[in-house]
Amino acid sequence: MNYPDTYYAAEIGNIPQKPKLAGDITVDVCVIGAGLAGLTTALELVRKGKSVALLESHRVGWGASGRNGGSVLIGFAESAENIARKIGVEKAAKLHDLSREGAEYVRQQIADLNIKGALEGVGRYSAVRHGDTTAAKMQVKAANTPEDTGVVFHNHAETRKVLDTGKYHHTVFIPDGFHIQPLRYVLGLAAELERLGGQIFEDTKARSLKPEGGRWQVSCAAGKIDAKDVVLCTSGYDFTLYPKLSRAMLPIATYVMATKPMGQQLDKAIKTTSAISDTRRSGDYYRRLENDRLLWGGRITTRTSRPLKLAEMLKGDVVSVYPQLENIELTHQWEGLMGYTRHKMPLIGQVEKGLWMATAFGGHGLNTTAMAGCLIAAAIADQDETYKQFEAYKPVWAGGMFGRIAVQLIYWGMRFRDRLDERRKPE
Repeated sequence: MNYPDTYYAAEIGNIPQKPKLAGDITVDVCVIGAGLAGLTTALELVRKGKSVALLESHRVGWGASGRNGGSVLIGFAESAENIARKIGVEKAAKLHDLSREGAEYVRQQIADLNIKGALEGVGRYSAVRHGDTTAAKMQVKAANTPEDTGVVFHNHAETRKVLDTGKYHHTVFIPDGFHIQPLRYVLGLAAELERLGGQIFEDTKARSLKPEGGRWQVSCAAGKIDAKDVVLCTSGYDFTLYPKLSRAMLPIATYVMATKPMGQQLDKAIKTTSAISDTRRSGDYYRRLENDRLLWGGRITTRTSRPLKLAEMLKGDVVSVYPQLENIELTHQWEGLMGYTRHKMPLIGQVEKGLWMATAFGGHGLNTTAMAGCLIAAAIADQDETYKQFEAYKPVWAGGMFGRIAVQLIYWGMRFRDRLDERRKPE
């Protein structure tokens, strides 16, 4: 039960494995899936006095939570405009505030728990590859409120002083964003959960789930858990335990790489420790690591196996933006699965009595995992109903195999439209 060969796992080194479930236990809450949503839910429940068992079929943070690009942002994969159109401006603003609280939760846990090496940089540049500045300037205007300050527009010349590429016509700098070593953060939450008495079982797949006598029975290979409440946090990695929920998600793969130290070569291209992402429909996201390494992610596909020429694909993406980095060498390349919904929003709430969901965080950033965990824990322990603000975004069938085909076609279409946008003349 090893971790995938990622830069994050290699940088940490040996990570002791936690025990499997052996025998039957009774707890207040069973959380299934030890990614960031599951860990946050379990930790907040234990802090509120509940007994908790957290099940993970592989290792803590083995999935997307320990492999992602590390960006912690505010907002959702769905645009603010579309959210407001669906649920109204006032309700959309409340969801935005919740996403902000999720980001601050991550920042606060790193500080309070003293998770060494977790916080790697602050700020984010949103880069635009075409010359129409309308959307960027509207973003700056909308963001500079009493809660969001310091969001700044940079023209092409200003951008090039920081990101030396001809690809970006302009950027928007967002100071509230930050980026982390996600696997270190995962392990920090897990350590605190265990310190407070929560139980974590690795290599323990939940095989079946059924209600019985007003409680829930979760069966595993070598034991069973009896719990009053169960929280499903498996995202894109389990599609059999509770099909009503899993059918609402599509497993989408994305790809990440890390380079060898590049020294001054990297200084000539990327002169900031803030994270960078572009605004294309199929954009890149990247950031500097310590020792002058580059972490670069991008592309999506509905295939679950690794492309044969993944390294060449990702290196080609880098060089297309920064030709001066043509001689980069990789140390790691990996893929990860995320759960996406048709409505581009996470699934947060009660599925049926005593059964909860905190899942489908593909495309949102790590803030939503924290936000969801806190909302579900408050609902179970305190009967808090803030989670109901997500009632408009219910599990909707994602189309199965037909949905995966449609997503792949849409992605190819997005790449084509991105190319057309880039040919537009600057203002």
